[in-house]
Amino acid sequence: MVDQARARRLAKRISAIVATAIEYEVKDPRLNFVTVTDTKVSGDLREATVYYTVMGESLDVEPDYTAAALGLEKAKGVLRSKVGAGTGVKFTPTLAFVLDKVPDAARDMEELLARARAADDEVAKVAANATHAGEADPYKVERETDE
Repeated sequence: MVDQARARRLAKRISAIVATAIEYEVKDPRLNFVTVTDTKVSGDLREATVYYTVMGESLDVEPDYTAAALGLEKAKGVLRSKVGAGTGVKFTPTLAFVLDKVPDAARDMEELLARARAADDEVAKVAANATHAGEADPYKVERETDE
């Protein structure tokens, strides 16, 4: 088993190398909007899983996940060579690319929060003009006796 701190350092280094190579060295137009979000390295440092996301050209255009996956698969050998040259480890880890769903989940969560805020605003508007169902002071108060 390998030191987990070393595996984390290697994962960060692989992320940086792959992101730089995708941006500046790999000339595949399918990878123009690919962003590396995270990398995980196995305990024996033989396998690296690179998580990526694809941003759309604009808010109206849905990103092409299939083309990005094909582009990454085609560039896998070049990227592994870059990782081997940039890390200097004895065995260059194999690369596996996985689409990261975190940005989509975050977007969905933001939409849910916006709807919850709107519902809270509606409740606050209704509550602003509301009155108590019973007495204003529902607690029993000791009455003074006439003596």
